[in-house]
Amino acid sequence: MRIDLRDLEFGYDSNTLVLKNISHVLEKPEFICIMGPNGVGKSTLIHCINKILKTTKGTVLIDDVDIKDIKLKSLAKRMGYVPNSSEDSFPLTVIDTILIGAQSDAKFGASNEDLENVYKVLELLDAEDLAMRNFNELSAGQHQKVMLARGLVRNPEVVLLDEPTSNLDIKHQLEVTEILSRLPKEKGMMIIMISHDINITAKFADKIILLHEGQIYSVGTPSEVLTKDNLRTVYGVDADIIEIDGRPHIILNDSIKIKKQ
Repeated sequence: MRIDLRDLEFGYDSNTLVLKNISHVLEKPEFICIMGPNGVGKSTLIHCINKILKTTKGTVLIDDVDIKDIKLKSLAKRMGYVPNSSEDSFPLTVIDTILIGAQSDAKFGASNEDLENVYKVLELLDAEDLAMRNFNELSAGQHQKVMLARGLVRNPEVVLLDEPTSNLDIKHQLEVTEILSRLPKEKGMMIIMISHDINITAKFADKIILLHEGQIYSVGTPSEVLTKDNLRTVYGVDADIIEIDGRPHIILNDSIKIKKQ
């Protein structure tokens, strides 16, 4: 799938733009992380990509077709979405919870193909043992694996994730992010994830889109984007950057720049 963002802008009212002049093309099966401080439009950007929000100006093209001309049902078959779901609750088994995200051709209930797809995605996530568990009884890490399975069960070309590891401990953050980083190579998927953890992103991402004041400030590999100057400008922090296994690792200094209001 090719996603072409052309002069995209979005605002909740005429006086305040959340996103400004966003232009970029995404077309490779890569693990792409969107980063930036709170309030710069990260969630808004992915909601414009999956048509939850309608852009104020500009266009989103999916394989050269304006997203305005694509029906939501058609888009959902090709594009998975995993929201920031820390408060989701389903009084169902894990299988039934994942089936909510599956496209079934059966008139009543799930088809055999639906069930086969559920077990395949659970196997991919090393979570087959959860199949018959009650969703509401799962740990945070297990919970997030199930929500990820819902986003993957249709085998979409693109998966958008809104901070899927924000409520996980470090072990489960690493586990979930590592799984996501494998999908472009193993499944040919494009993974677009909002992330706040700089070092986990640096360790796994193929590409980073760094937002600042509603605009794309920098795009590239972790080494290209996570520089001292960029971190100082976007986050207002000073940092030392060392290389570990060919990837940048950020060590924050005591000095923090306080931005004037």
